[in-house]
Amino acid sequence: MANQLRGNDLRQLGFPEGRAIGLALAQLQRKHLKRLSHTDQLALLNLLLQTPNNFLTDLDWSHTAAALLPVPSRHIALTERKPYVTFGAEHIEAGAIHQMETAMKLPVTVAGALMPDAHFGYGLPIGGVLATDNAVIPYAVGVDIGCRMALSIFALPPQYLTQRVQELRNVLLTTTKFGNRDVFRHGQKIGHEVLERDEFASIPFLRNKHESAIAQIGTSGSGNHFVEFGIVEITDATNEMGVPVGQYLGLLSHSGSRGLGAAVAQHYTNLAKDVCKLPAEAQHLAWLTLDSEAGQEYWAAMNLAGDYASACHHQIHQRVARALGERPLAKVENHHNFAWKERLADGREVIVHRKGATPAGKGVLGIIPGSMTAPGFIVRGRGVADSLGSASHGAGRLMSRTRAKAELGEADVRRHLQQHGVELIGGGLDEAPMAYKDIHTVMASQQDLVDVLGTFTPKIVRMDGAV
Repeated sequence: MANQLRGNDLRQLGFPEGRAIGLALAQLQRKHLKRLSHTDQLALLNLLLQTPNNFLTDLDWSHTAAALLPVPSRHIALTERKPYVTFGAEHIEAGAIHQMETAMKLPVTVAGALMPDAHFGYGLPIGGVLATDNAVIPYAVGVDIGCRMALSIFALPPQYLTQRVQELRNVLLTTTKFGNRDVFRHGQKIGHEVLERDEFASIPFLRNKHESAIAQIGTSGSGNHFVEFGIVEITDATNEMGVPVGQYLGLLSHSGSRGLGAAVAQHYTNLAKDVCKLPAEAQHLAWLTLDSEAGQEYWAAMNLAGDYASACHHQIHQRVARALGERPLAKVENHHNFAWKERLADGREVIVHRKGATPAGKGVLGIIPGSMTAPGFIVRGRGVADSLGSASHGAGRLMSRTRAKAELGEADVRRHLQQHGVELIGGGLDEAPMAYKDIHTVMASQQDLVDVLGTFTPKIVRMDGAV
C-alpha cells in the first residue's frame, strides 16, 4: 500500500490514547494484513474496537484486544495469606517459600501445599500445589504443560542390562530424538489421533502450531528430560500392576508437550497479564476465569497439550518395545505441570494446579524419580487432604543450572557416574546427579502421602546433547 494508516487515523476511529494504538499499527505491518485496502483495514479495526472480547484469542489481535479492555484503576489487591501445609520445610529454599506465600494471598486462592522437592520457579514455585476458585493460572501450570513420567516394565531379568549394554545403548540412540533440531523424518513417523483433534482448527492461536506438533511428536525435550533403561524392583506384592515381587528390566521416560505446550503457556500468560493486573511480586500469577472465553480457550489448549505429551511418551515406549521385541508387563504414567477440576473435602469444586507436583489421590499410581545415580520410586497415593492429594514430582534441584555449570567438573561427574555403574549418552553438567537433592530425604518427608510399591534404578541414560 502506498500510504499506511497512522496513529491519528486510529484516534479518529475511536481508539484511546495508549498501548492499543501502537500494538494495532504494528500488527498492520504483517504481510497478510498489509495487503488489505485502507477501507478493509479500517473496517477490521472498527470491529476490533467495538468487540474486543471477541478477539482475545485471535492469533493476530489478542494483545491489542486486551489493551482495549477497561483497565482497573489500580492493581488487584492481594489478600491476607491463607494457611497451607509445607512438607520437608527444612530442605526448601527461602525463595520458593516466598513465592508460595505470595500465591496464597491471591483473592482466588482457596488452599495450597508445598512439596518437599520445592524450589524457585516463575509464579508458583516448582513443587507448589494451588487450589483456586473458578480461575486457572497459566504460570501455575507451567511452561511445559503436561510434563510427565512414563514407565514400562518388561519380563526381562536385570542381567540383560549388563549382558547387552551396547545393544540397549543402540536402541536408545535409534528410537529417541531430543531437543528442537532432531525429529523423526517422513518414513520414521508414527501417526497419532491427538494430531487430528478439533482444537487445532477451532482455537485460532493453535492453527499455526499444528505443523510443529506433527514434526515433534514422539520426541523428547532438552534440559532434565530423559529416556533411560534401568532395574525395576517390585517390593509390594499387592501392587495394582499385577507384577510379582522381583527385579525386571524397565524403561523410564520424562518429557512434556514440547513447543506446543510452551507456546500455549506464553500466549495465555500474556493474555492473563493484560486482563488481570496484579502487583509486581505476583504478576506471573495472573489468572483467567473459567467463565471467560479466554479461560475456556486456555483450558481446552492445556488439555490438548497434556494429551499431546502423553502421546509422545506412548510413541517413545512403542518404538523401544518394538526394538526389544517385547511387550511390557505393565505401564505406569503420571503427569505434573497441569490443572485439574477436583473437589475438596468440604465438597467445593476447585481448580488444583500442580506445578512440578505428582497427583497422589487415593489409589493413584505414579513414579517419583531421583537422579541418574539415585533410585526413583513407584508409588500409590494415599489421598491426603493436607497435600491436596499430591506428592513431589522428583528429588528437586539442589543447585541452579548456572551454579551446577560453574561448580561441577566434567571429570568428577563422569567418575561419579562410573562409580554407580551408569552410562550417560548426552547430558550436561547442569543435570549432574550432584545438582539434585537427596531423594531419600525427600521421600522421608512425604512418607504419609504415598505408599512405595517398588523402585527404578537408572543404568543407561539418554538425554539431549552431543553423543
